[in-house]
Amino acid sequence: MQPLASALRPTSLDTYIGQQHLVGGGKPLRVALEMGHVFSLILWGPPGVGKTTLAKIIAQQLGRNFYELSAVSAGKKDIADIVLQSQQQRSLMQGYETPILFLDEIHRFNKAQQDFLLPHVETGNLILIGATTENPSFEIIPALLSRLKVFVLEQLTDLEINELIDRAITHYKQTEKLKLKVDKQAREWLIEYATGDGRNLLTVIEHTVNLYKELSLEKLKVTIQSKHLSYDKKGEEHYNTISAFIKSMRASNIDAALYYLARMIEAGEDAKFIARRMVIFASEDIGLAVPTALVVANNVFEAVIKIGYPEAQINLAHGVAYLCKCQKDRSAYDAYFRALKDVQTWGNLPIPLELRNAPTDLMKDIGYGQNYEMYPDTEKSLLPDKIKNKKYFR
Repeated sequence: MQPLASALRPTSLDTYIGQQHLVGGGKPLRVALEMGHVFSLILWGPPGVGKTTLAKIIAQQLGRNFYELSAVSAGKKDIADIVLQSQQQRSLMQGYETPILFLDEIHRFNKAQQDFLLPHVETGNLILIGATTENPSFEIIPALLSRLKVFVLEQLTDLEINELIDRAITHYKQTEKLKLKVDKQAREWLIEYATGDGRNLLTVIEHTVNLYKELSLEKLKVTIQSKHLSYDKKGEEHYNTISAFIKSMRASNIDAALYYLARMIEAGEDAKFIARRMVIFASEDIGLAVPTALVVANNVFEAVIKIGYPEAQINLAHGVAYLCKCQKDRSAYDAYFRALKDVQTWGNLPIPLELRNAPTDLMKDIGYGQNYEMYPDTEKSLLPDKIKNKKYFR
């Protein structure tokens, strides 16, 4: 049986749900398609908002061959094969149009893989549509990004999620003759559970219908606790797992930290997300106890960017074991937030005159920079008068 998300996938902009700022009347993507204008682009937005669907509609409306790859599993050879196939077809068919390559999770491509893409986009061998949940400014190399138009997609609104619920119910009524009913409570729960993610919504509806042939609030709640639903990068399990991961490293428990690392990797968590948390951990929890921990964590992050999955899991495991074994010291972290609290409480307190910059004679005359000592007594306070006796670092 065809998955619900696939069965409900729109085939035209008129049936597409969401992103009206891009595909509504007179909006940029709709206008471009109506004019037959095609160009390489990035679709940047959260999960489940229609990036893949929009890419397929673009290809269909423009009458272009459509190749779909995931950066999680694809490599240079996959792209080279598509380019070769395209060149062969162009030599055989007069008027052959450049195909569209849809590359899902393009942020997973490392620098070398993106460099390989660049000339094919630049010369027009491929029209590239990349999809990403990550900021392209950080994840796409500048040379490639400069040749792509970035379109930002938004979470689906409650009204749009509601429309998707209606389409799902209609689908089951027409295909399986199920008389599904969704009362107000169940509908509100579904909208809240979806958090703007259409795929998330359709997954829970599909599993509930498959298991219970109904969509009551009780059955929906039972379904999300079952093993049929996978780890969701925006859901509770995501935050529970990363929390357990950090707390295990904080406790210097290597076994637990590696277990939660493996759970995240197996579930498809972005390696860069994990590595970023490790960089933060190195400063927040290890800090002054082992200052070089930040260097190691940052090198793990760099290795992850350059190598990518599957080998990057080795770099992550190495870094996790190291960070677990380090002594912990939160003194710098705690001191900063004590200082921040005073900044938020008191605002811009006057800086002592002796510490102020004095680039003009007038400033010097009114006391700026006077009595400044380059190496004063370490007990001397350099804080504003109102808080001069405060001690943040303990």
